[in-house]
Amino acid sequence: MDLMRLLKSLEELLYELVSWLIFYPVTMWRAVSNPLQMMRYADVELSDRPEQQYEDTLSPPLFLLITLMIAQALSSALPSIYEHAAIPKALSTGSNLLIVRGVIFSAFPLVMATSLLRRKGVRLTRDTLRPPFYSQCYVAAPFVLLLGLGLDLMLIPQQRGLATGLAAVLAAVLWYGQAETRWFMRDLRIGAVRAAALVAGGMALAAAVTLLLALAIGLALKDSTG
Repeated sequence: MDLMRLLKSLEELLYELVSWLIFYPVTMWRAVSNPLQMMRYADVELSDRPEQQYEDTLSPPLFLLITLMIAQALSSALPSIYEHAAIPKALSTGSNLLIVRGVIFSAFPLVMATSLLRRKGVRLTRDTLRPPFYSQCYVAAPFVLLLGLGLDLMLIPQQRGLATGLAAVLAAVLWYGQAETRWFMRDLRIGAVRAAALVAGGMALAAAVTLLLALAIGLALKDSTG
């Protein structure tokens, strides 16, 4: 019986992994082409029974995690001016870099979700934070993928990817900004100017948190390796 349960678990795991080949591109396309619809979809799906949630897409946190894995793979494939720099040994492994990226870039959906709750006057709890955080993961994933790629291109030696990287970063910021502005307008029922100001403030705060997290993690890993 134990062997049968193990085989069944392996079958389910294999099917889940293979299904990502279909549902990840579908989820990415829907998030890029219609971010507001995907954010509403995330809210609605959380009200369903767990086994019926996200049947035709990937769940938001999983979608963001896989996107970070792809971003890490792209980053590792590109040459960087920091390739031969003295970086902490603990930071040189792919798994640690993925964890670092996950912690750092999760600041964007977290800050935006918290801002929405604060503006609505909703008490911040684990239950109240989940819906806006899930919806923010859908719009954050394309943003961090393009933003990370742009930053990596800018770090190619001899500035060979500087122009392309700057264009990618600008495109990522503009796309994310307009999507968030429209979402804030709809969710908070406010005007475009006020929504844009709130989004700009949220993005600035998320960028500051991201920088502080990167510095803190870098120092911690450096101290741990002596």
